[in-house]
Amino acid sequence: MIMAGEYKFTTIEDYELLIGAEAVERIRSKAAPLNGARVACVNSTYYGGGVSEILDPLTLLYNGLGIEAEWRVIMGSPDFFSITKKMHNALQGGSINLSERKKAIYERIVFENAVRNELDHDFVVVNDPQPLALVEHFNKRGPWIWRCHIDLSRPNRTMWNYLKPFVEKYDAAVFSIEEYRQELAIPQVFIQPAIDPFSIKNRKLDHRRVNERLEHHNIPTDLPLVVQISRFDRWKDPEGVIEAFKLARQEVDCTLVLLGDVATDDPEGEEVYHSLVHAREERIIIMSRQDSALVNALQRRAAVVLQKSIREGFGITVSEAMWKSTPVIGGNAGGISYQIEDGRNGFLVSSVEEAAARIVRLLKDDKLRKSMGRYGRQTVRKQFLLSRLLENYLDLFNSFETVYRLKT
Repeated sequence: MIMAGEYKFTTIEDYELLIGAEAVERIRSKAAPLNGARVACVNSTYYGGGVSEILDPLTLLYNGLGIEAEWRVIMGSPDFFSITKKMHNALQGGSINLSERKKAIYERIVFENAVRNELDHDFVVVNDPQPLALVEHFNKRGPWIWRCHIDLSRPNRTMWNYLKPFVEKYDAAVFSIEEYRQELAIPQVFIQPAIDPFSIKNRKLDHRRVNERLEHHNIPTDLPLVVQISRFDRWKDPEGVIEAFKLARQEVDCTLVLLGDVATDDPEGEEVYHSLVHAREERIIIMSRQDSALVNALQRRAAVVLQKSIREGFGITVSEAMWKSTPVIGGNAGGISYQIEDGRNGFLVSSVEEAAARIVRLLKDDKLRKSMGRYGRQTVRKQFLLSRLLENYLDLFNSFETVYRLKT
């Protein structure tokens, strides 16, 4: 832990009890050749969604290792973010009317952000489609990397064909899993996201604190809790979650909590939230909150956590719940299947009926819940902690070193 006066932030040494001294030393040795390197990480929101939750601690870990990492967030009008949300949906297979007007607004706002930001860093990592076109406006000093967190298994071809020329101006593209590979003239790397075990959302909470958070938000705990936590997004299938819960409670009494937030770069979130509120009742609680401690408490107290996505870039909320030894039922989509080993640390489902049946089974079988919870936590400790993600990026940065030294 690095401290300055009363302030402190997590460093790789804090991970030693979780990953071992040998792994910490290996990461430090990989960071050594990059000491003093300047890295810029660019995305489109400071909060809401998994990308910002990764960049926040990751950029601090870089700095703790002597890498000068900065975090830049692009700005845009409501029209811009409405368009980029449509682009996001199209990349996940949705339809889009990609008019010349939409392209002009997108490219103009990205250009304006390029004017405001100097990106002369040794490495620039640009996240997702919102800031993608920034690469058009800079003379690269070092490698530029496009990191896409979206499910690209079946992209809308019109959308992809428009964005592909921007992508190919980068030195590499990073996707979450191999299934998202595209035909590109640049190298493609596959790096899975990870969680910060020291964040407010993931750190250990005792029973008293869990109870306090739930009581503060008037969440009843007299019946088992079935919980889904995610952005309010159609791809997360909140309607399907409600349907599955209603089927499950015909066999076992329980309470559903559907908790989400609305990211600043996702104008559809509020619309999706308001489309769900009519389903509220005594045992169906639908909430929009920015409260990391509440997320932590719900994931710990839940008997079952769902992430019933139809499309999912990765779904890091799955690992968050498993870290708390809570069994997860996930949609058999995208990166969720890389986290859940069906029947061992959770269940994969492809329909409302399957989700309902798995809810019932878990609520009726305490032994199964506990065994899945234990194995889930082990899975996250071995594969999905931020230390592993950090090491993956260090390997990627180091892979460019010789090429760019020859150029300078």
